[in-house]
Amino acid sequence: MEKVVVIAKIKIKEEFSNEVRRELIALHKKTHENDKGCIQYDMHKDHEESNTYVFIETWENEHLLNEHMKKEHFLSFVQNVEGKLDGLEINKLEKLEL
Repeated sequence: MEKVVVIAKIKIKEEFSNEVRRELIALHKKTHENDKGCIQYDMHKDHEESNTYVFIETWENEHLLNEHMKKEHFLSFVQNVEGKLDGLEINKLEKLEL
């Protein structure tokens, strides 16, 4: 299986900025601590769009990425940010070994 790169862009509603940012940080920490197959899971703040964060992730394969999305810390994150986002864009890419 090929490595999978995920680019997740999250735009937070202004009134939930601090709350969701804390949730993002907790998700980042728990993913690094608990998820097998996570090669890279980096959180970035967008300098051009306020209240916008971008995760750049690299996973060993699609199966391990799918396992991440079934874990309690990921499911809790999804539940805790429901209705608090202005946008969520997720792109999955195949990392080419050149």
